[in-house]
Amino acid sequence: MRVAGYGRIDRSQTLSFRFDGRSLRGHPGDTLASALLANDVRLVARSFKYHRPRGILTAGSEEPNALVEVGRGPVKLPNVRATMQELYDGLLAESQNRWPSLDSDLLAINDVLAPFLGAGFYYKTFMWPQSFWEKVYEPAIRRAAGLGSFTREPDAHRHEKAFASCDILVIGGGPAGLMAALAATEAGADVILADESAALGGRFLSEDEEVGGAACAEWADALSARLRAMPNIRVMTRTAVTGAYDGGVFGALERVSEHVSALGEAPRDCFWRIDARAAVLATGALERPIAFGGNDRPGIMMASALRSYLYRWGVVPGRRVVLLAANDHARRTVRDLAAAGVEIAAVIDPRADAPPLDGIEAPFFAGGGVVTTRGRKSLRAIQIAGQAGARWVSADTLAMSGGWSPSIHLACHMGGRPRWDAALGAFLAPEPGARGAVPGLIPAGAAAGIYDTAGCLRSGRTAATLALEAIGKSAKPVDLPKADEAAGGHQPVFHIGGRGRAWLDFQNDVTAKDVKLSAQEGFVSVEHMKRYTTQGMAPDQGKSSNVAALAVLAEATGQSIPETGITTFRPPFVPVPLGAIGAGAQGKGYAPERFTTSDAASRARGAPMIEAGLWYRPSYFPAPGETTWREACDREVEMVRSAVGVCDVSTLGKIEFHGPNTGAFLDLVYTSRMSTLKPGRTRYGIMLREDGHVMDDGTTARLDNDHWVMTTTTAAAGQVMSHLDMVQQCHAPRLATRFASTTDGWAQFAVAGPKAAALLDALLDGGHDAGVFPFMACGTVAVSGVAARLFRISFSGEHAYEVAVPARFGASLWRLLVAYAEGLGGGPYGMEALNVMRIEKGFPTHAELHGRTTAYDLGLQGMMSTKKDFIGKAASTRPGLLDPARERLVGLKPVDPNGRLLAGAHLFNPGAKAVRVEDQGYLTSACYSPTLGHDLALGFVVSGPDRMGERLKMVDHLRRVTTDVEICSPVFLDPEGGRARA
Repeated sequence: MRVAGYGRIDRSQTLSFRFDGRSLRGHPGDTLASALLANDVRLVARSFKYHRPRGILTAGSEEPNALVEVGRGPVKLPNVRATMQELYDGLLAESQNRWPSLDSDLLAINDVLAPFLGAGFYYKTFMWPQSFWEKVYEPAIRRAAGLGSFTREPDAHRHEKAFASCDILVIGGGPAGLMAALAATEAGADVILADESAALGGRFLSEDEEVGGAACAEWADALSARLRAMPNIRVMTRTAVTGAYDGGVFGALERVSEHVSALGEAPRDCFWRIDARAAVLATGALERPIAFGGNDRPGIMMASALRSYLYRWGVVPGRRVVLLAANDHARRTVRDLAAAGVEIAAVIDPRADAPPLDGIEAPFFAGGGVVTTRGRKSLRAIQIAGQAGARWVSADTLAMSGGWSPSIHLACHMGGRPRWDAALGAFLAPEPGARGAVPGLIPAGAAAGIYDTAGCLRSGRTAATLALEAIGKSAKPVDLPKADEAAGGHQPVFHIGGRGRAWLDFQNDVTAKDVKLSAQEGFVSVEHMKRYTTQGMAPDQGKSSNVAALAVLAEATGQSIPETGITTFRPPFVPVPLGAIGAGAQGKGYAPERFTTSDAASRARGAPMIEAGLWYRPSYFPAPGETTWREACDREVEMVRSAVGVCDVSTLGKIEFHGPNTGAFLDLVYTSRMSTLKPGRTRYGIMLREDGHVMDDGTTARLDNDHWVMTTTTAAAGQVMSHLDMVQQCHAPRLATRFASTTDGWAQFAVAGPKAAALLDALLDGGHDAGVFPFMACGTVAVSGVAARLFRISFSGEHAYEVAVPARFGASLWRLLVAYAEGLGGGPYGMEALNVMRIEKGFPTHAELHGRTTAYDLGLQGMMSTKKDFIGKAASTRPGLLDPARERLVGLKPVDPNGRLLAGAHLFNPGAKAVRVEDQGYLTSACYSPTLGHDLALGFVVSGPDRMGERLKMVDHLRRVTTDVEICSPVFLDPEGGRARA
């Protein structure tokens, strides 16, 4: 079925591939679809519901029929569009949704039973008898559900994710996209041009017209080469932009190596997050099928697809072709096929006043339509109804075109509603600035409803100019090539009455009758119709059927199409493999390991590492002669309390703020007032979720008027960052503040103990005077000429500091700090000692801030300002969250000094049974205190602060430990804070 002199394939090389076990041949540049058509393979799939024979309908990613499985074993991938799968030597493809074979599918019995399986039959059929649902109906439905099959073996493909940013993102590499990219690039903007095809040019690769005095495909190739040579543009072919999100973010799927036989080290695909300041939507338009009797037979295709197969791949899908279209653009298909030597059997134009085609010797039917068709596994004949009556015409291919729908999906991904253009008979993107419109996204070319070539080129340049203005850049003059300015006449055609079933959704087997039945049974909302009939829920997501279905529903309900409405566009635009979305999340990538700058030095000292969030931190530092962790932990606690210790706290979240309104923003985030904090000072604060429960605690330092640094707990760093983004976008979009996570950028170390000031005096350039650097102070210092930050804060309860340097100096500073500490009788300490000291001081961590506790539960209600608003304030004052009988934070100590306290154990009144209904509370943190000589614990007890001195029974059923305990203050050591403030 190849045509000499046509196509962009390399006929000097031959590729071998297999389809359903049959060995076939193609050429480099082919898609699987074009190679199948070249081998005269028409039957490629079976429909989902009735298992009707299906052939190739389109030439792009909107293809609803030709879905195949590619590969075998762990590299098998289902539901691959044959129209998008590039051919390579050794490609293995299998049809799906058939048994035992594609040619003889026994499940096609469903088509015989079609009168009993109409839209919504399952809602009525599977209701009775009730007991059949779990035993009969559900198992049968689950076995029949789904398209394609997965292997149970682990995914053998390698996937990647990547990030990019640009001034202007141009989505689509057709005429408008190429011109927009050129104009933006010439103006000096950083540009990304993304197109889902393997080559730029869009419809120019499927046309025979002149642009700028050259063939349009040659013009596109020349401009593509020119763009690739420019330094400020990234051209991304085989990349489909799949979704538009908040903040100028776009998702994109790049097919990296799906077109090669040997993957090697290359990933199969890459999922991109692209941050763009502005974007041009040049995604073109999708040609619409026409619903008429028997319109689903293999051999019935889109008119534009036939031109694509001719000009791009040198293939004609049939020998006798009929055209059914009511637009002048589709008439090119007849002229082009006739020029290639294909017999034109008939031309049908539903427009009563349509003129015949000049130079085409074929029957012409004005005001006509197709009544029905013949052929089971391939089209054989069509019946035409015209002004002169009905007649049968022998044909193996029917090219149809019901008009065009601008591809505006991305423009509606943030909730925008498209607007109907009656003149075009199509939906257009929401007006810029309309509710839900994607900010900064400018449609161009066919995506904006402009169908003539000159208009598309002009529209692309104009869109780029608007995008440049939006980001503060000036456009430079870019000449437009001379091109065709005639779009031609058109009349939308959605449904032609006739005999037999008129198919709308080819994959899900939804007919015009199904849509009418939906309206008849009261499902007149477009969303209800969609779910009742499954219209538009196939893998193509209604790209080829939605508008025609709306037209049928509008006719059935007596409304116009815009009054009927349209279903919601949601990402992704094309299917995205789960492996691509979760790229890297295998093995260690599933839970990435993060290491501090002191990791190697800590391990060299024999420190066992424990996980803290995603970080690895030293548990303790064993000394010679120590055989248990308790010995090391007790020594480290005593060392800090009596001399000085050094601990790496780089894992704490660090978020930096800049801007004059930062104080006001932090007032909204924290429960207490932060805006009154003076430069050079630090303040402790807590923040709530919107439901009134505590999210996190930490300190915020104000380094100067417009520069602040927030510290979060290790476990909640990501959660807090997301929370801040939400607060800024939803509650304070006009406050002049910007923030970014700098956790990885700074290495930070705690220096704690009575000799901490002496260590700093030796460490810092120019020395250190604790008298002029009081508790909760902050400032900039220098260590061996390196700019550093110093905070006088304490998590141990001792006189303490935290020193931060850029991460590249972290390992060196750690070695220096440890050396100075050892010279003063101290040394490093790990997480176990840190935990003991914070329990002794009653400081909460996420063991206590576990998501169900409030500021009132923690005894921090005094930090809830009554003079300002903050996130979670209203919810936190609900009576149930202020009930004195709630479980509230207390300290716990054993009545017998030798008694054991265990985190996770529950508390009961003496003499009560240790059962759930008698529960009085639970322990969240417990340790042995070498300072006090017995176990300590923090926990929550019903009405806890009102029960000081009361005794309870601690029971740990798992470890079979029971201990009598006494309720006490959660601050066991230095309740006045004299040590930290010394």
